Amino acid sequence: MKAYVFPGQGAQFSGMGKDLYENSSKAKELFEKANEILGFDISKIMFEGTDEELKQTKVTQPAIFLHSTILAATLGDSFKPDMVAGHSLGEFSALVANGTLNFEDGLKLVYKRALAMQKACEAEPSTMAAILGLDDEVVEKVCASIDGVVVAANYNCPGQLVISGAIPAVEEACAKLTEAGAKRALILQVGGAFHSPLMEPAREELAAAIEATEFKKPFCPVYQNVNAKGITEPEEIKKNLVAQLTAPVKWTQIMQQMIADGAKEVIEVGPGKVLQGLFKKVDREIPTSSATI
Repeated sequence: MKAYVFPGQGAQFSGMGKDLYENSSKAKELFEKANEILGFDISKIMFEGTDEELKQTKVTQPAIFLHSTILAATLGDSFKPDMVAGHSLGEFSALVANGTLNFEDGLKLVYKRALAMQKACEAEPSTMAAILGLDDEVVEKVCASIDGVVVAANYNCPGQLVISGAIPAVEEACAKLTEAGAKRALILQVGGAFHSPLMEPAREELAAAIEATEFKKPFCPVYQNVNAKGITEPEEIKKNLVAQLTAPVKWTQIMQQMIADGAKEVIEVGPGKVLQGLFKKVDREIPTSSATI
């Protein structure tokens, strides 16, 4: 069984998608449609923009979504997933790839999400930090002991957990986790506290947009961030997608579940190779690759 996985924020790079645009008329058409939908030339920023320009949440999220979904669309008949999943933002790419959402609606939701998250980030100074080399339970316990908002946000792989919250609480957690034996506690260069209670205003905004969007029954299950289960029921997919903004990304659990459910090969669709590396941390033997046209 083939598992196709889609990366999230942080995988962007200058020049992303340019080869697709130049080598596929289908890709060119979709990039031009995206520029029209967004009302600005995102393809120009993707192909020629600086790292600084690409780092803005309102650019990063649609850019990664476009790279992934347009690449999947150009694969044609060779694109035959038995299961899909996406890391955080990547869940939207996965939902277009498995037929739950159409391309236009997916892009509109991603842009709405990006703007809502950026607004929530500006409302309160917040951040995230990567904690390496500790058991998840230790990290969770330390976060729970701190007076202030700090929670486990991304379960990336065994021994790698990202925490998220208000800046003072995250800094205090990093100090305590270092004392508890973390190999590293590294504050990340991100816009704010994604996948934490501080994203509640963004969740409310996105919930209304998701509710108003048509979700079809997918042709294969999507393993969702909030519960790491393969879901095919449109209403349940919607509910989980809304919850995703303030809930942790259970990527470790998704990888374990996909393998338990029979995944024999993992193909990453989009920029970077981060997800392939994470799968290797769970199962060294599983074949991984990047999708290419």
